[in-house]
Amino acid sequence: MTFLKFWAPLALVAALAGCSGGSRSLPASALPTMPSQGDIVTRNGMAKTFFGAATGPAALPPAPIGSYAKGCLAGGTQLAETGATWQAMRLSRNRNWAHPQTVDFIEDLSRSIARLPETEGIYVGDLSQPKGGPMLTGHRSHQIGMDADIWLMPARIGLDRAERERISAVSYRRDRGAFVNEKWSRVQHELVKAAANDPRLARIFIFPGAKVRMCADETGNRDWLRKVRPWYGHHYHFHARLSCPEGARDCVDQAAPPPGDGCAEAQDWVDNILNPPPPDPNAPPAKPRSELQMADLPAQCQSVLAR
Repeated sequence: MTFLKFWAPLALVAALAGCSGGSRSLPASALPTMPSQGDIVTRNGMAKTFFGAATGPAALPPAPIGSYAKGCLAGGTQLAETGATWQAMRLSRNRNWAHPQTVDFIEDLSRSIARLPETEGIYVGDLSQPKGGPMLTGHRSHQIGMDADIWLMPARIGLDRAERERISAVSYRRDRGAFVNEKWSRVQHELVKAAANDPRLARIFIFPGAKVRMCADETGNRDWLRKVRPWYGHHYHFHARLSCPEGARDCVDQAAPPPGDGCAEAQDWVDNILNPPPPDPNAPPAKPRSELQMADLPAQCQSVLAR
């Protein structure tokens, strides 16, 4: 292999500077330096093996690279394990890393929801790995530092590390997700609403019954409901997905949600849960999902691993 094939310094500097969130030039100390030839290793094979082994972030300016389910994270920021109004959960996974904008979103959301008397803030589940990328287990997304799992249950700030591994999240669904159960309250409604009203937020994934219930209960401005989309599972937590930061040229946004509040679509999901349509005998069998290989990811992800 040739050294220059895997390290194009001018192109990489320009791309990463564009992902820093603005057009200002970076100080010389923040620019990536030319690594030695021995530092460049061309990885081939399953991407999750390499990214799952990373214990710290890439020493590069913050940049989400690629798409939510096919990318990596340069210059990841670690969410503090404990704040005044949040706690990161399941610390043994080392998945409390994200783009700085995501960390700011979490801190802002936690302070907003802590104003409610029923909770002291939020529990934060998986964000991303230190260098993003595919995970060894679990999520297909969460790869570029712009996704966050927020537990639905009210938080009690002050859990120790052992409790954060042991405590069980609470489910809020009934009848396979067609309805919320008796645990659902104003806290969950206001938590999802506060997240959806943040302009940095692109969409929220939550079980269909929750969306239908929020559609029925909301009496004020309903614009935020457009961002709340029904999806399988997501009854212990909701998945918050942020838009690509301004100027992040190597970050690929998901298409915007359809116009409208999406409440009729959520009701369709519920109707299909309660009365499943008969299977199509002519439908081809589902293809098994293939594991992402390093060659499937943006070329910059090689350099993220090398740093």
